[in-house]
Amino acid sequence: MFGGGGGGVGGTMIKYLGSKRTLLPVILEAVSGIAGATSVIDLFSGTSRVGHALKRAGYRVISNDHNTYAATLARCYVQADAEEVLADAASLIAELNTIPGSPGYFTDTFCTQSRFVQPRNGARIDAIRDAIAAKSLPPELESVLLVALMEAADRVDSTTGLQMAYLKSWSPRSFNALELRLPEVLARATHGKGLATSLDALEAARQFEADVAYIDPPYNQHSYLGNYHVWESLVRWDKPAVYGIACKRVDVRERQSVFNSRPRCAAALRKVLSALRARVLIVSFSNEGYIPRAEMETLLTSLWDGAGRVTTIENDFKRYVGARIGIYSPQGEKVGKVGHLTNKEYLYIVSRPDVQPMAKRRKASKSKPSAVRT
Repeated sequence: MFGGGGGGVGGTMIKYLGSKRTLLPVILEAVSGIAGATSVIDLFSGTSRVGHALKRAGYRVISNDHNTYAATLARCYVQADAEEVLADAASLIAELNTIPGSPGYFTDTFCTQSRFVQPRNGARIDAIRDAIAAKSLPPELESVLLVALMEAADRVDSTTGLQMAYLKSWSPRSFNALELRLPEVLARATHGKGLATSLDALEAARQFEADVAYIDPPYNQHSYLGNYHVWESLVRWDKPAVYGIACKRVDVRERQSVFNSRPRCAAALRKVLSALRARVLIVSFSNEGYIPRAEMETLLTSLWDGAGRVTTIENDFKRYVGARIGIYSPQGEKVGKVGHLTNKEYLYIVSRPDVQPMAKRRKASKSKPSAVRT
């Protein structure tokens, strides 16, 4: 039961489908309204946008994601503390920025066999990644450097934001020179040091306890590992065999999440939600997902032996840029029509009867399904 939801940071985070940047104020308001709450578990942390914002607000955050690249982002943005790593990281980034390119696995796979990054930048990615590996750094410091490299590569890539494919012609930004920048690592949170883990979602739900749990699982057939396989290979640096035009890791076929399965998604989510030890659950889901709103509200209401109190907040968002551009064949011919241009993101806040979340103060959705008790 693999993790891998959306989560990133400020304006520097990698491009990511499912990022919660515009939903952050609502999430933060909901958490801040829970009396006595000092800790949050982010079960599908993605790029750690939510975890980073919660850490900035003072909460102790436990971030979990099954994918290695996501766990590395969380180790940088949630677990690592500025007072412990930034001085060394700044010095090392300055050193890494002076390393000349040396073509290797990354260049061959992602610049020649595919076209995600221009070869001159790919050669520098190869050289810098080898240099990081050779230093055998402590995990938190290493994560900061790996995130700096990932974000640098993202700034010069040639995609619409997903790594299922690349652009037919090189993007203008791909001509820029690769440059590492210091990630926005925060000082330790008021309520304690954060933690980043890379566990199965159900295992993490059973292992950790917090006042609040934020759950942002994959919601349809699109695998986050498949969408961001380049970052997984860059962080793992295991140089795997690949397949297809996009040069995906072969284990993309094997490491499939139950949350990407229509017939298995709802049961898997119920099992995870039932295992969580938290007073309030905040669940983020899309109307493009396998679980429709009414079914989700029924599921959440059934928690705590049917005592779950659910509030639903509805938000409209533009779909990711690839969906707005349309569908093209490998030859660059348009083969599909653009569908709907917006989608709805639902934020479900479910609590025990004795907990009053701040989300009640916000304007709730006009729809009033019978399954919901607010």
